[in-house]
Amino acid sequence: MEFDRKQRCHYSDVLEHLKTYFPSPVSDPILDGYFVHSISRFLDQVDSLKSAKPLLGSGIKNDHYEASQQAVFPEMISSVEEVTGLLAEFCQGMTIWSHPNAQLNVIPPPTISSITAFIAAAMYNPNIVSDEYSGRFSEAEIQSIAMLSDLIGYDPQLSGGLFTFGGTGTILYGCKLGIEKILGGRGMQEGIREDFKIFSSDVSHYSHLTVLAWLGLGMKNRIAIPSTSNNEMSLCALEKALRATLNSGDKVAVIIATLGTTDAFGIDDLAAIVHLRDSLVAEYELDYVPHVHADAVIGWAWAAFRDYDFEGNPLGFHARTLRSLTDSLVRIDSLQMADSIGIDLHKTGYAPYLSSVFLIKDRSSLALLSREPEQMPYLYQVGHYHPGIYSLECSRSGAGALAALASISLLGKQGYRVLIGHNVEMAEMLRERLERHACIQVLNDYNYGPVTLFRVYPPGVDTEKALHRELNDPGYRSQLEENNLYNRRLFDLIYERVMQGEGVLLSWTLAYRYASYPDAPAVAALKSFIMSPWTDLKAIDSVVNQVMEVREQISRS
Repeated sequence: MEFDRKQRCHYSDVLEHLKTYFPSPVSDPILDGYFVHSISRFLDQVDSLKSAKPLLGSGIKNDHYEASQQAVFPEMISSVEEVTGLLAEFCQGMTIWSHPNAQLNVIPPPTISSITAFIAAAMYNPNIVSDEYSGRFSEAEIQSIAMLSDLIGYDPQLSGGLFTFGGTGTILYGCKLGIEKILGGRGMQEGIREDFKIFSSDVSHYSHLTVLAWLGLGMKNRIAIPSTSNNEMSLCALEKALRATLNSGDKVAVIIATLGTTDAFGIDDLAAIVHLRDSLVAEYELDYVPHVHADAVIGWAWAAFRDYDFEGNPLGFHARTLRSLTDSLVRIDSLQMADSIGIDLHKTGYAPYLSSVFLIKDRSSLALLSREPEQMPYLYQVGHYHPGIYSLECSRSGAGALAALASISLLGKQGYRVLIGHNVEMAEMLRERLERHACIQVLNDYNYGPVTLFRVYPPGVDTEKALHRELNDPGYRSQLEENNLYNRRLFDLIYERVMQGEGVLLSWTLAYRYASYPDAPAVAALKSFIMSPWTDLKAIDSVVNQVMEVREQISRS
């Protein structure tokens, strides 16, 4: 049935047609079949976009943006088939994260079960502000949080948390809670009327700055602690900065420990940070305890190895991989010491965006963030689970919670051990092959996750000496910047190759870290982040081969 501007139709006739655009509320073989057919038709159209490239269809064209800015709101009703084709077109240029040649970032291919969870949430639209609007989707949140608490070593009878809008949301909750602990909850009513200091590593995620800005503290109240050559927070520098803050009479609201930095998988010594916090509280006789938040959105999944038999090694990992896993676990195993933790299932949990968890050791402290039910008179009239009383969000989809439960239930510890172990094993194989070439320097050689950062140098350069001078010698500044441009050119040529269907899609970071002298420039790097279970030694060899081929191409030009 078609409708146009000239046709006069009673709204009830149009409504009957529109009903076919929705899943039927009762079992209906015709409408149910049409729904399944529509989804299947979309999947077929997207499947036709697959090729040898780790991308769907062609790349994104810049002129699309200009055309999109001219879009106007449609006047008339379209058809499901026409919009299905439109949706498939919008998948053009999307990275296929499961592709062995997609080594771009810490973005996983979601499991089938977690995708199904998102379909369920999309169909039935649960809002876990309350179980009144979400049914057992709320129970999925409770179960997922209990399972994650058990995994990292929290007591599930005492711990709690909620799913939120991403890793930034987990940090926002942690910082807000740290402030309210000092204020006794007064900040929720009276606002923040004094400065509070929040500490994190200088290689931690920029979202820490976002949180300070949006909380109203201002980015000036973030104290960046220098990191070591291993990309972890310097404990000496942290103690010095904490003492300086306390001696000045300022208050330390939160210390953020990063367990798996985005660029280099640096892991802060959480146990030492907690011990330092506790000793300073006693020494200075503080009437509050600074909150320690573990930003473990990437590293949390390594907790699956907490009870792995490394000596027996039943999964048969190579010795180099075992060393990497055990060295990482030394730090990850202390997660239960943090007051709160940020976890992203859409990173190392193999679930779709968004599936982020703010996990807290003592759920009773969430009362510091609560509002009175009388302030929300249209909510919480029935049911037993009302996290909206203390959550920032009123609209909070149940998709992330059910997807988390799906992937956790599907994979279990064994599945996560296999996936994480495979990623680390492939990363170690890549490092081993890169290290064979004198023109390449692996930068994060003491950080043992699935990410590898490296720099390539032109012929005739002693790369080990060059890297040392780049990091430490102010007189080498211009050469550092020149080598940054050289590596950027190499990255651009690799990207061009991938767009032609050849090679592995890598990533680029403008600042692996900064040189150690004042006003130093950033050290840029090429980056491989392995997350796909399909990544194999062939893909690893392709990375090294394409780097060497492009380097030779630059030398000839």
